[in-house]
Amino acid sequence: MPFRPRQPQKATTLYHQTKDILYVKQFMGHRRIESTLVYVQIESALFVNTSQDFTCKVAETKDEIQQLVEAGFEYVMQQGSLAYFRKRK
Repeated sequence: MPFRPRQPQKATTLYHQTKDILYVKQFMGHRRIESTLVYVQIESALFVNTSQDFTCKVAETKDEIQQLVEAGFEYVMQQGSLAYFRKRK
């Protein structure tokens, strides 16, 4: 398997954004979770002082959704007619 220098950076960033080790495992194509745990350790070392706090917003109309996305909010979930978004503080 050829070395791909950008993949470890992408995997670490992806784990930092999602905190979903199984998603990163699948993304990287790892067979064993132990291979993916390296990125958890790297993320913990790199982002030791970052906040896990989020600003949360709820949108109901397409215009509200568009404003939140343009302001840098990320989509979290939909419940009924409400769309939930978050952005790191």
